[in-house]
Amino acid sequence: MTTKAYLNEALSFRERAEHLLKDMTLDEKIAQLAAIWVTSVLNQARQFDIEKAATRLQHGIGQITRSAAASMLPPKDVAELNNTIQRYLLEQTRLGIPVIVHEETCAGILMRYAPTYPQAIGLAATWEPELIEKMTNAIRKQMRAIGGHHALAPVVDIVRDPRWGRVEETFGEDPFLTSAIGVAYVRGLQGDDLREGVGATLKHFLGYGWSEGGLNWAPS
Repeated sequence: MTTKAYLNEALSFRERAEHLLKDMTLDEKIAQLAAIWVTSVLNQARQFDIEKAATRLQHGIGQITRSAAASMLPPKDVAELNNTIQRYLLEQTRLGIPVIVHEETCAGILMRYAPTYPQAIGLAATWEPELIEKMTNAIRKQMRAIGGHHALAPVVDIVRDPRWGRVEETFGEDPFLTSAIGVAYVRGLQGDDLREGVGATLKHFLGYGWSEGGLNWAPS
């Protein structure tokens, strides 16, 4: 049996991606741009539901949202759930593209029994980027242990209105301190080799921390 070119590990990542794109249908490409909540493929007992998966994952999927937080399962069960989802995608979809699993990690992984660290505004008060890098390195290891790949952190919005309801998620009002801690935060999550790290997300976007009236999602 001939192995598809995109599965050939002797090729570079770019070459494999180019071959894969040529093989994909429009529906499969669209699916890779989408994310679904893990609850979309769980039954009432919070177990993987093959019938739901056959509908929601028929073309594959780009990301699974919050396997840990949304399922409310303990770490061991979260890891098993993520493995089950990956196995389904590898074996039961046409192209067998694995999924990226993302979790909230602003103060540790949002998961039962996971360590909880200070919120970002408390981390900023330490003025110790090296300490924060050690913290996110620990989060990286915990994420990898449960099958997570993508962290929804850090928040690097610059606070300009103390009424804003998300101030505690930020590193405060100082751009220099925010940049120093943000770099350390990302370095700890991604590590020296991203194959052993998790992808970081710099949130949210320019001006987000300066919304009108201090209201979240208001115009900036």
